[in-house]
Amino acid sequence: MNGFDLIAQCLKAEGVEWMACFPANSLIEAAARVGIRPIVFRQERGGINAADGYARTMAGKQVGVFASQSGPGVENSFGGIAQAWGEAVPLLFLPGGSGTGSYDIAPNFSAVKNYAHVSKLAISIDQIGQTSREMRRAFHALKHGRPGPVVVEMHGDVLGKEVPADLPPYRPTKVMRTAPNASDVKDAVKTLLNAENPVLWVGQGVLYADATNELRSLAELAQIPVITTMEGKSAFPDDHPLALGSANRTAPKAVYKWLGESDVLFAIGSGLTRTGFGLAIPNNKVLIHSTISAEDINKDYDVDLGLVGDAKLTLDAMIDEVKAQVGDNGRETNTTLQTDIANTKAEWLNEWAPLLTSDETPVNPYRVINEINNIVDHENSIVTHDAGNPRDQIMPFYTATLPRGYIGWGKTTHLGYGIPLAIGAKLASPEKYCMNFMGDLAFGHTGTEIETAVRAEVPITTVVINNGTMGGYDTKMPVAMEKYGAGNQTGDYADLGKAMGATGIKVEDPRELVPALEKAQRENADGRVTVIEVITRQDTRFSQYGSFLTAN
Repeated sequence: MNGFDLIAQCLKAEGVEWMACFPANSLIEAAARVGIRPIVFRQERGGINAADGYARTMAGKQVGVFASQSGPGVENSFGGIAQAWGEAVPLLFLPGGSGTGSYDIAPNFSAVKNYAHVSKLAISIDQIGQTSREMRRAFHALKHGRPGPVVVEMHGDVLGKEVPADLPPYRPTKVMRTAPNASDVKDAVKTLLNAENPVLWVGQGVLYADATNELRSLAELAQIPVITTMEGKSAFPDDHPLALGSANRTAPKAVYKWLGESDVLFAIGSGLTRTGFGLAIPNNKVLIHSTISAEDINKDYDVDLGLVGDAKLTLDAMIDEVKAQVGDNGRETNTTLQTDIANTKAEWLNEWAPLLTSDETPVNPYRVINEINNIVDHENSIVTHDAGNPRDQIMPFYTATLPRGYIGWGKTTHLGYGIPLAIGAKLASPEKYCMNFMGDLAFGHTGTEIETAVRAEVPITTVVINNGTMGGYDTKMPVAMEKYGAGNQTGDYADLGKAMGATGIKVEDPRELVPALEKAQRENADGRVTVIEVITRQDTRFSQYGSFLTAN
């Protein structure tokens, strides 16, 4: 057994069942020998994004794994790993190394040196006897603290050697969870219960901690409304009477109203990182911040009270404290609050009804979103978006009802992420209907991964809204657009899907949307990948109701 075989055995011991990859890498064959399925993608980024989507859907209980070849494979992988770093996704990157005789000599590309700034841990296996130790370090980092990618560089001249016979067997890492100080929890609950207009701000840490039931219990016991972040969307049911919606840089009207009027905000499972793709928390609020990562507290905001610990344990402690302070049944239902939320939602949807139900042609993208929302079985589906206008348009309106039924992303906003993300989600939940909603420009980045989905027998649906241009850029670069058409592009994406083995459906009339979406679900159920291309108009109206600075 050589070092690559040992790494494959370590992966198997950690529960890894499949590995995204792009040849050549000796680990691919070693993984196949131990029963780990290798799936070769059309490019490095596609494989990384799929591993990313898998890790998100598994809530980190299983990490995504990607292996690339040395040299150009390591270089081409940088964008995907940077995306996972910005989005806080636990995935393991196993690149080939240049060899211990030359990996630190320019211009050879060192994964350890170059990925150190976009990973939790970047290490290199340069001694065969340390293979198990380095893999254990990697998985420990993946399972603890703020989620993020880990890089383990594999040098062929080291890992091609025989493993010492006396090397101890690999033992899988165990998760260790921590809870905040009890007195801090008591202070936090007292502050929330004494507030006039408290709000819960919920990030994806609640999803990773499997704490959605606890979140719901706290909200109901204390009768506090809930905002979820872009990455935290689906941590709290969008159809719950206390749900205000999700905060991208677009959001339902209720998000802006309660975020602006709140006096105490309790953020949990969120790093509270300022970003151009989210809303800011306004000044002059009492801010309570609960996170697994202590370095996130007082990072971008001045925090009044910090709670460091696992979101599930934190919420459990807060639930007990709420009961201790107001009784086991919690507060009475605040019918005035819930009616106000319902009325604000109804008012908002009424304002958008002309676009959501528009009969115009080319089709309005909001009509596409509305039909998706009406047709999809929310209890048995996973929906995601791509970058740009599709994200800003669908985020406020899609109703996420179950944890991880919607994958929100966008702090690092790479076009084309949606297709491989949906592939990874489908691999994690093969029983679910998995759909990504994207623009035509985004399809150009990773559209060939449709062939990967076909070849790997991973039936997903891709909805491409084709308006032939980069949305909104006619105002950002008017001369370049008018004089040279700089932001325009063409393509027949339904036919491209067919050419790669998928079912291609082209929609040019809004009346064709429902039949197309119903057919896509049948095709996926029968094992066929589907691309729905909808010829749409450009619409740059967004659900924005405030002047908050952007942050998330």
